[in-house]
Amino acid sequence: MNHRSTVLDRVTLTSLVWGDIDDHDRPLAVLLHGFPDTAHTWRHLAPALVEAGWRVVAPFTRGYAPSSIPTDGSYHVPALMDDVLGLHREYGGDDRALLVGHDWGAITANGIAASDANPFGHVVSLAVPPFSVMNPRRDDLGRWFRVLPRQAGLSWYTVFNQLPRLPERSFDRLVDHLWRRWSPGFDATEDLMHLAAAVPDEARKSAVLGYYRAQPRVRSLPDRYRAHARDWVGGPKVPILYLQGADDGCLDARWAGMVGDRLPEGSRVAVVEGAGHFLQVERPDVVNARILDYLAERQEAAR
Repeated sequence: MNHRSTVLDRVTLTSLVWGDIDDHDRPLAVLLHGFPDTAHTWRHLAPALVEAGWRVVAPFTRGYAPSSIPTDGSYHVPALMDDVLGLHREYGGDDRALLVGHDWGAITANGIAASDANPFGHVVSLAVPPFSVMNPRRDDLGRWFRVLPRQAGLSWYTVFNQLPRLPERSFDRLVDHLWRRWSPGFDATEDLMHLAAAVPDEARKSAVLGYYRAQPRVRSLPDRYRAHARDWVGGPKVPILYLQGADDGCLDARWAGMVGDRLPEGSRVAVVEGAGHFLQVERPDVVNARILDYLAERQEAAR
């Protein structure tokens, strides 16, 4: 594992990289973390991908040190999508490339899967399915209404994070609480240590909380990113693999049973037993195997 920095127009992204990152004969894999975690949550998946022939880039997304705070101050999902497209370009990706996202990274990956600008051949989402497939429909209203009350309770933090200053002041207690509730029984000491290094001061705390504060403020989206303004809540146009932990304390695992038949043909959905929200560090054996099997299946289907 090494570090590599990429200067984009409005942000410099520092990434953890695995494998021979400059060997363009190997397909590119871009791995996107979420909140409240860092690129280090890919420490299990990345080596497995390298062993399978990939080169891997896992950025600290905008606002998380050692990446920079963006000069345009945008933490909208279309801005995150633009960053990923920039990484694909700068690292010489092609249509063999893989995009894996977790949490906010999953939201970003889902948006790219819905975009005509998508250059990735494979997309994997962990813990958050495309928002379009979570909408109610007439033939499934009963299940939808059974999930909604619990989900509303689980999502309290999205409202809390809209408050001024209080989330920054209580940030350390908040993220410790979320890890314990979202992934019950998992020892998050290492990941919280990495998070503390990536969010060391109030400016960084405001930056990562900005992901929650930006989305309702559509009018503040910079013009540069408006081409992706509808994509991030749109339906995927390519097959995806969606994985969710059975014990997820952030997003009710019952969503996984409601989205599969609403994804493009060739998509796969699986619930990982014995895992919560951060399934890639809780059950890396299962998550890695699911992703590698899906890639092999997709590659075989393309032949």
